[in-house]
Amino acid sequence: MTAALRRFATARDALVYGGAVVAAALVGVLLVLGGGASVGTAAGALWNGMAGTPYAFGSGLNAAAVLGLIAAGFTVAYRAGLVNVGGEGQLAVGGIAATAAGVHLPEGLPGMIGVPLVLAAGFAAGACWAGIAGWLKTSRGTSEVITTLLLNFVGLGLLSLVVHEEGLLRQPVTSADTLPQSAPLAEAARLPLLGSAESPATVAVAVAAAAIVIVGVVLRRTATGTRLRAVGLSVPAANRLGLRVGRLQVGALATAGGLAGTAGAALVATVPFVLAEGFTAGYGFAGLVVGLLARGSVTAVAGIAFAFGLLASGGINLQLEAGVPASSVQVVQSVLIIFIAGAVVLRKERGR
Repeated sequence: MTAALRRFATARDALVYGGAVVAAALVGVLLVLGGGASVGTAAGALWNGMAGTPYAFGSGLNAAAVLGLIAAGFTVAYRAGLVNVGGEGQLAVGGIAATAAGVHLPEGLPGMIGVPLVLAAGFAAGACWAGIAGWLKTSRGTSEVITTLLLNFVGLGLLSLVVHEEGLLRQPVTSADTLPQSAPLAEAARLPLLGSAESPATVAVAVAAAAIVIVGVVLRRTATGTRLRAVGLSVPAANRLGLRVGRLQVGALATAGGLAGTAGAALVATVPFVLAEGFTAGYGFAGLVVGLLARGSVTAVAGIAFAFGLLASGGINLQLEAGVPASSVQVVQSVLIIFIAGAVVLRKERGR
């Protein structure tokens, strides 16, 4: 009986998600037609931008790696019953710390030492930044949703400050045309390419894949994962069991922030190897969406991040070749999220 119910639930979920994808695709078709392009032309441009060339596919993989790191961290906090909406700010401070480390590495340092140092600096900064929200949650009872959200603006403001002040990370100003950005990272701090020179995919893809696997193993196969799940299901019950709820909550949020900070470090350690205002490019909020759609499944995190990363790359080519605004991809993604969220809410209401 239990196996039959599980098969029914799986078939129902497949129908719900499949219907949401079809509905979002229809909205995309309407946007293409409204933009004056043919569906075939737009589909070809989107495919070329996603996987038509090694460069396009590599760009999509890099975007997927950033999204996957942020969403994996979100899933850790989600397992503990917490919602981390501060990915954008954690991404920013991770990039700042990685840049501060990367521009001061000594010449001749091997990349096998420099790259881990830069990524570790990003992880530590993001973890400390999210740890502020965790401490406020456990010591003052402040909602982590509010604190992580507000810390986004502080982190982005700090980013603006460090790239505009010469005494901080701004490159030396030699003329009025000098851009407000950092000096380029040292050679040892730059992420090496993952494959051939035709693809821009870097080892960030391997780092993200490893992080997702580790998160999955920890959450599913270890005592720590079981404790986090207990806290997420019921804090009072976890307290009665003798679990250190506060430590687990702070650790979960710090891990989420650390992975987002690592994503920020990966962004600045990739071409053009500088820290600039706007380098986060909304990845923090996009990673939040990936985590929400995955609903606690690490496998879903990998799949959704991969799809969203390729779509982000394809959207640029969609505008170049078919004349359809790249924002159309974001509209389709938003519609997909609305349909899936609506289906989940409706299913819960029917269950009640």
